[in-house]
Amino acid sequence: MVAQDIVIRPVITEKSMAGNAIKMYTFEVARCANKIEIKRAVEELFGVKVLKVNVVNVKGHLRRHGRNQGYTSDWKKAYVVLTEDSKAIEFFEGMV
Repeated sequence: MVAQDIVIRPVITEKSMAGNAIKMYTFEVARCANKIEIKRAVEELFGVKVLKVNVVNVKGHLRRHGRNQGYTSDWKKAYVVLTEDSKAIEFFEGMV
């Protein structure tokens, strides 16, 4: 898989933005990707050095629309921590 297929989108929430101060960023990633592939993809896409990667499988939530109900899709979330000497990811700057 290429890096663009592994990192799908950044997760922009209050909780994820609080981690920017310690160079922790949150991404939605491909469900089949492992930590090593995620690390390589982030380093290639953003030109940074990754210290560690934590991964969480997020279960879909029950949603109702009238009398019909169903579940949203399951997805995988990755918390990426950069090294201290690495530069920050430009995309997240100014969002704090």
